[in-house]
Amino acid sequence: MDINAKIPQGPIESKWTKYKADAKLVSPANRRKIDIIIVGTGLAGASAAASLGEMGYNVKVFCYQDSPRRAHSIAAQGGINAAKNYPNDGDNIFRLFFDTIKGGDYRSREANVYRLAEVSNHIIDQAVAQGVPFAREYGGFLDNRSFGGAQVSRTFYARGQTGQQLLLGAYSALSRQIAAGTVELLTRRDIVDIVLIDGKARGVIARNLITGEIERHAAHTVVLGTGGYGNVFYLSTNAKGSNVTPVWKAYKKGALFANPAFTQIHPTCIPVHGDYQSKLTLMSESLRNDGRIWVPKKEEDVQKLRNKEIRPRDIPEEDRDYYLERRYPAFGNLVPRDVASRAAKERCDAGFGVYTGLAVYLDFKDAIERLGRDNIEKKYGNLFQMYEKIVDENPYETPMMIYPAVHYTMGGLWVDYELMSNIPGLFVIGEANFSDHGANRLGASALMQGLADGYFVLPYTIANYLADEIKIPHFTTDAPEFAEAEKEVKDSISKLMNVNGKRSVDDIHKELGHIMWEHCGMGRTEEGLKEGIQKVKELKKEFWSNVKVPGTAETFNEELIKAGHLADFIELGEVMMQDALNREESCGGHYRMEHQTPEGEALRHDDKFTYVANWKFTGEDSPAELIKEELKFEAVELKTRNYK
Repeated sequence: MDINAKIPQGPIESKWTKYKADAKLVSPANRRKIDIIIVGTGLAGASAAASLGEMGYNVKVFCYQDSPRRAHSIAAQGGINAAKNYPNDGDNIFRLFFDTIKGGDYRSREANVYRLAEVSNHIIDQAVAQGVPFAREYGGFLDNRSFGGAQVSRTFYARGQTGQQLLLGAYSALSRQIAAGTVELLTRRDIVDIVLIDGKARGVIARNLITGEIERHAAHTVVLGTGGYGNVFYLSTNAKGSNVTPVWKAYKKGALFANPAFTQIHPTCIPVHGDYQSKLTLMSESLRNDGRIWVPKKEEDVQKLRNKEIRPRDIPEEDRDYYLERRYPAFGNLVPRDVASRAAKERCDAGFGVYTGLAVYLDFKDAIERLGRDNIEKKYGNLFQMYEKIVDENPYETPMMIYPAVHYTMGGLWVDYELMSNIPGLFVIGEANFSDHGANRLGASALMQGLADGYFVLPYTIANYLADEIKIPHFTTDAPEFAEAEKEVKDSISKLMNVNGKRSVDDIHKELGHIMWEHCGMGRTEEGLKEGIQKVKELKKEFWSNVKVPGTAETFNEELIKAGHLADFIELGEVMMQDALNREESCGGHYRMEHQTPEGEALRHDDKFTYVANWKFTGEDSPAELIKEELKFEAVELKTRNYK
C-alpha cells in the first residue's frame, strides 16, 4: 500500500505559502451546499467548527459531554507556545520548529511541524481578540514563561487554567455560529462507527447517551477531533470520558494508525495513592519554572521520610540531590518531559523515592524566598490550591510530591499534509492525529496544535478536498452503507449486553491498565512486550466471556458506554505493544531498555527506524500490517538530543 504525504515542493519556509496559493477554493455560494461533520468540541473540534461555520459551510458538531465547555481541553494548565519573541530572548519561527522536532526526538514530519510553528503567532492574536485573559506584565504586555525543552520564554498563559480560557474563547466563537444557524450542536452523543460510501467518509453512526437511540448522520466529509487514547492505561491524567472509539472505528474501516506506542509520561503528576483511584491529576509543567526537583541523597533520610519521622524541610541543603540540575545543567528542571520522567523513575528505582517510594519532591522554598509568596500565588495559585485539596498538604510550606504518569498520546491516525487520513474525506485534527510531536510532545504544544489545526490549517486543506464535492447533492442516510453500519453497531451492543458475566467493566479495565503500564509503560523490553501481547489477548477473551453490563441498551447506561470503549481499548493495547516491539530503538517516550546509552539516555537507530510506523487493520484475529512513511530531514540535522 502506497501512502502519499502530499508535502509541497520547495524550501520549508515557503511550503505552506505555496500550498495556500495553489489550493482549490470553494466559493461562498457553494459552501452552503456542503455538509461537514465534526466529532469533538475540544480546542481542535470547536475551533474548526467555528471557523468552518463562519465560512458558510453546514456544520454538524458532536459532543460527548453535555456542553462543549466540558471537553478535556479545559484541563490543560500551563500555557500555549508561540514564536512571538516578546521577551526578546532570541526566539523565532525556526527555533520553535527546531525545538519541536528535537523534542520529538526526530520522529515527526518536518513540513507539518514547520507549519505549526509558522501559524503559532496567529493563534495568540486570535485568542486575544476573543478576550482570552492571558497573563500580562506590569506595563500591559502579554507575559511569557519557560517550558521544558526550550531555552527561551515562549509560553503564553492564564495562571494555571490556560486550557479553560482558550476553550471558552473557542466556545464563544462556536456559540456565535450555532446562533447564526451555520453550526448544529448535538450533545451527549457517542460516535460508534464511521460510514464509508464508495471508499469515502460520508457520515457517522451515533448513540444518544440519554435515550440509547442509534442515529445516522450523513455529510460530504467527516472530521475527527476526539483527543488521545491515554485511558488505555486506566490511570491517566485524561478525563474519564476520553476514549479511542471514533478513531478505532476509523482504523477498522481502513484508516492507518500511526505510531501508537508513542505515549507521553508526564513527570509532574500527583502520585498514585491507592488501589481504588479512578484517575490521576496533573500538576502543570509550568511549576518547573520556579520549583526545584529533588530527592534525599541518603537512604536513611528516605526511610525516615517514609516512616514520617522527619519532614522534607528537616533535610539540609547539602543532603538533597537536585538530580535534574546535576545531570542536565544547561536545561536543569526544564528538560523535556520524557527526560524528566525517566530521571525520576531512575532515582525511585534506585531506592531514593519518597512517600510510597514512587514520588519525588517539587520544592518552591527558593522561589518563595526569592520572589515572595504573593508572586508565586499570582502565577500558580489555583494549582497550589488544587494540590492541597487532593493531598491535604500546604505546598507553600512543604514540597509537592510528584511522579510520572500517562498524559498525552503522540500517536494517532495517520494524516497527510492536508490533515486527511488515507481514507478520502476523513480528516483528523489535534491530538487524534500523529503529525506534529514525534516521539515526545513538548509542553504547551498541545493547545498550539489543536488551535492551529482548527483555526488556520483545516479551513484551507478541507476546501482543497471539498472543491471536487460541490456537485454532489446533500447525502441522505437511506444508503445501504448506513443501514449496514447501524446493524453492526446494534449487533455489537447486543453482544455486550448478552455476555452477562461476573466482572465489572472497571475491574477488567484496571487489569488492562496494569498490563499496559507494566509491559508498555516507561521502560519496555522485548520479553516484556511479547508477554504483554499475550496477556492482552487473554484479557480480550476474558472480557467477551465474563464482562457484566447491567441495565438495558434502550436508556442511559454508563456501564454500556464504558464497556464499548473498553472493548476498543483492549484491541488498541495489542497494537500499541506490537508497535513498541517492532521499534527496536529508544526515542522520546518510547524507551526500550535494550537500547540506551551508557548514561541511560535514549539510543535511537536512525539507519533503521527513521520512519512513521503505520498499522493497517487486517482482520479481527490477524496481526496488523506495518506500512512505513520514511521521514526525510532537510532543514535540520539528525543528531542525538543533548540537554546537558
